[in-house]
Amino acid sequence: MAYRAPVSDIMFMLNHVTGLEAGIKEGIYADLADGFARTILEEAGRYGDEVLAPINRTGDLQGTKLRDGVVTTADGWKRAYEQWVEAGWNGLSGPADHGGQQLPHLLHAACLDIWNGANMAFMLLPVLTTGAVEALEAHASEALKATYLAKMVSGEWSGTMNLTEPQAGSDLSQVRSKAEPAGDGSYRIKGQKIFITYGEHDLSGNIIHMVLARLPDAPAGTRGISLFLVPKFLVNADGSIGARNDVRCAGIEHKLGINASPTCTMVFGDAGGAIGWLVGEANRGINCMFTMMNNARLATALQGVGVAEAATQKAVEFARDRRQGKTATSGGKSAPIAEHPDVQRNLLHMRAMTQAARAICYLTAASHDRAARAADATARAQANERAALLTPIAKAFSSDIGVEVASIGIQVHGGMGFVEETGAAQFLRDARIVPIYEGTNGIQAMDLVQRKIILSGGQAVAREIADMRVTLEAVRASNAPGFGKMGPRLVEAVDALEQATHFMLANSASPDVVLAGATPYLRLFGLARGGVCLAAMALAAQASGDMAQAGRITLARFFAENLASAAHGLEISVTQGAGFIETASLALSA
Repeated sequence: MAYRAPVSDIMFMLNHVTGLEAGIKEGIYADLADGFARTILEEAGRYGDEVLAPINRTGDLQGTKLRDGVVTTADGWKRAYEQWVEAGWNGLSGPADHGGQQLPHLLHAACLDIWNGANMAFMLLPVLTTGAVEALEAHASEALKATYLAKMVSGEWSGTMNLTEPQAGSDLSQVRSKAEPAGDGSYRIKGQKIFITYGEHDLSGNIIHMVLARLPDAPAGTRGISLFLVPKFLVNADGSIGARNDVRCAGIEHKLGINASPTCTMVFGDAGGAIGWLVGEANRGINCMFTMMNNARLATALQGVGVAEAATQKAVEFARDRRQGKTATSGGKSAPIAEHPDVQRNLLHMRAMTQAARAICYLTAASHDRAARAADATARAQANERAALLTPIAKAFSSDIGVEVASIGIQVHGGMGFVEETGAAQFLRDARIVPIYEGTNGIQAMDLVQRKIILSGGQAVAREIADMRVTLEAVRASNAPGFGKMGPRLVEAVDALEQATHFMLANSASPDVVLAGATPYLRLFGLARGGVCLAAMALAAQASGDMAQAGRITLARFFAENLASAAHGLEISVTQGAGFIETASLALSA
């Protein structure tokens, strides 16, 4: 089965969960009025279905090749990237001052959802370029913007993020790369970076590396790291490509998945120093890089959603075609496995979790839009806090769901799922990196409980919980028989989240206690928030009177009654599960 962009599902969610229709009326999404959002999504779907999806398997099988410092991508990838640039997709959300369309984050998120479902490994390159554009627009000098932004916005040139090093991992305080002033406003960069996605490739005309390094007098730790722009090729005064810079790819990783995406070891300064330019203030590189990383975290979340969607589509199609065993209604003949209750449970689990993760990502994107576009200053400030609160939940919950759903997809296929030829295994292999990069999911959970739930003295998280309760009151008031126990189960989940939140805030002075429960707390938040979003879709489906939408009610009910029921156990893990801390080392050494 070929991947098909879920445009109708996405539009329903945009309108009834993330407030697209309301935003158009308010003027926040005036640029998406008159059906423009659907038009863009349909075109994005066509590109995903017809260009990206057909080369996904080819890329996985062929991988990339490094020869004489040059990385060659798989068959068809160069032409696909040319079509990407020709269609203007790279500039969808880019700044208008530099040739971008500056369309809302919400629309861009929906497109990323589609494209990641079609070909996650391909989309890693544009996502990094978009993040580099945001960092440069926010922090670079006007001269750097004038030289680099237009061609990066168009996609003619691509961007990378060079953070970690062999000894550093996630601890960037250990970065050792050096930057020496050259006396002419430029710097000479020396060092090695690892795990650099698309650090070298043959798709774009130039590669613009965003590199963390230390100045000679920099203080120790993360407060002594600066950010530098280091191009693969230097740029002449007239904007044309110049000489090759002193930066090279020393190797590419042999990975579990995303085989078509080159993950490179990059060496700077073998021949005296790679020429680079400071971005932002000296010793403030982490602050600048976080502009790029926050963009990447939501984009990463959408990778989890996209892969989960693709895995679900493949599993549903297989289950409808595969006949095994008999059912009460199969007349003594073999029945499609989609008619067996346990397989139905698996498929509903996949679809419900995918939709819940998608909703959280879209809420995050919509919050970014309101933070930038709302007319009222208070509304902008609260939207900014909501975006900050939801970002670690979106990244961690959605990337975990990508792995979980892809794994269930293999189970639905049975032994055939364990065979590479069916394609089900690739989803799991590709998805497995997502909980690791752009800050591991453990780091996301730490960020959530130590920095985000305390925003405005806990008012940001209180507003989020109150917003959930508004939807749940509407579910109660509807008194719809088809909703089953959806309302009570989701009320229990939100109650559990509120109690866990009170515990976290009350124990903020005991970091070990808070951190011990951080991961189950984030999962609890994702289940509660995602379940309430599905309930909002169920309410809209019921109000529509359209029987074609009845499946959304079933999905929301399944989530509430079968998945959100884990909330109470997660609350116990958060509030009572820290007892392992003092004796963990003894158990692990036994």
